[in-house]
Amino acid sequence: MIKTDIIIVGAGPVGLFAIFEAGLMKLRCHLIDALPQPGGQLSEIYPKKPIYDIPGFPSVLAGDLVDNLMEQAKPFNPGFTLGDRAEKIEKQADGTFIVTTLEGVEHHAPVVMIAGGLGSFEPRRPLISNLGEFEKNGVDYIVRDPEKFRDKDVVISGGGDSALDWAIFLAEGVAKSVTLIHRSEMFRAHKDSVDKAYKMRDSGRIKFLTNAEVIGLQGEDSLESISVEVKGEEAPVAIKTDYWLPLFGLSPKLGPIGEWGLEIDKNAIKVDNTLDYQTNIPGVFAIGDVNTYPGKLKLILCGFHEATLAVQTAYKIVHPDKKFTMKYTTVQGVQGLEKEEVVAQ
Repeated sequence: MIKTDIIIVGAGPVGLFAIFEAGLMKLRCHLIDALPQPGGQLSEIYPKKPIYDIPGFPSVLAGDLVDNLMEQAKPFNPGFTLGDRAEKIEKQADGTFIVTTLEGVEHHAPVVMIAGGLGSFEPRRPLISNLGEFEKNGVDYIVRDPEKFRDKDVVISGGGDSALDWAIFLAEGVAKSVTLIHRSEMFRAHKDSVDKAYKMRDSGRIKFLTNAEVIGLQGEDSLESISVEVKGEEAPVAIKTDYWLPLFGLSPKLGPIGEWGLEIDKNAIKVDNTLDYQTNIPGVFAIGDVNTYPGKLKLILCGFHEATLAVQTAYKIVHPDKKFTMKYTTVQGVQGLEKEEVVAQ
């Protein structure tokens, strides 16, 4: 069993910043996330996308922001359970909580903070009859390791930020060839990304196929080619490829958290925004995009604010007999914590 002061469900940017704010108060955190690495959507969906509304950063790539947040949290030695989903929560007789993951890992703490973003994500799968045959050998919905595509022929479908960001990234010296397929001639991605993709098309680094849609997959042991229906063409176009990435976005779902007895409103957790972003269960907080309250804005910087206030009440729960006197970091500096101990049970 892993014992800590605060269990944070979700290792996105808000969860990572909560480590820092809690650490300033000498509170230890352990994070649980179904994704295999910290960063949430920023790492999983658009690591190369610029973010413009982080204070002090006129522009910062999503992946770089995650790296900075991890560096900021590093002195406080947080623990991580990654690639494993928080499945159930049980309140103990003493008011503490045990959160158990899908793999059976138990986490024990007096405070739980849910920072799960928009929830767990499932890819939007295209309607192709034999799609399942290639999901482990040629079809990928998320780019986890770009090196997987080195010197390979890659086809990407989609017209949003994720599709264009990865097409650009893989075409810049990673993949052997990159073909971008979109059902329209209009892209929904950031203008800078669209402009860059067109320039790479004009230089021959990315092939475009618009007004087109993948309708079939072929191959023996792995994907070998795809069939593409192009508007105005009588017969489907065959394209040889090693990988097809249908990047049509992810559908957010609360998943098991929705069964924890929390008050839910339109797939978000209701919290008390007048004080500390606590839920209807005392000791359980929800911060970031996963929560809702009057006037809620789904912005990373708002989640940072919510995390900062939530840890103030968390300190009172963890140390009911102590009083915390806040001092500015310019006065007290940043004093780290020892590494966490895992208690065998």
